[in-house]
Amino acid sequence: MDTKHCAVDGWVDAIPVPGPRDTVTFDLVVRPADIDALDDDAPDTIITCTSGDPRITHELLNGIQPGDLLRATGTLVQPPTPGEHARLTVDALEVLDTALVPVLREMVLDRYGDYVVIFDGNTDAVPVFTAHGQWVGLADNPDAIATLINIHERVNGGDA
Repeated sequence: MDTKHCAVDGWVDAIPVPGPRDTVTFDLVVRPADIDALDDDAPDTIITCTSGDPRITHELLNGIQPGDLLRATGTLVQPPTPGEHARLTVDALEVLDTALVPVLREMVLDRYGDYVVIFDGNTDAVPVFTAHGQWVGLADNPDAIATLINIHERVNGGDA
């Protein structure tokens, strides 16, 4: 397996997801510096990132949202087969730019890995379900979603 220690700048694709053993996983969308030289339909590069560092995990679960521009530094492992995403084990994280705060006007479904949440612009409370439809609970506000999912995974062994 080919590994390399590097720094990668990219946009957070979706809300980071808590994982087993106090880890967190998220995808970075990386665009090359010479993007103007590429075809318009050239695909973006997606790098799947994981971290078990408690400070990084806390920041990702509580302060990062889709669209934030991050610099993730760590060990990059090239995919074993073409077409799969490269994996980066993050040991340092820097927020380069933040996304605009979304304004919810209607109900919106969003996915947190194996979980589905329903945002309603008229209330702060957020219902949380597994992707299979099992009730997880009601988060008091969007900031409490990760805590609710973490508790559910600890009680149920991490299987949604």
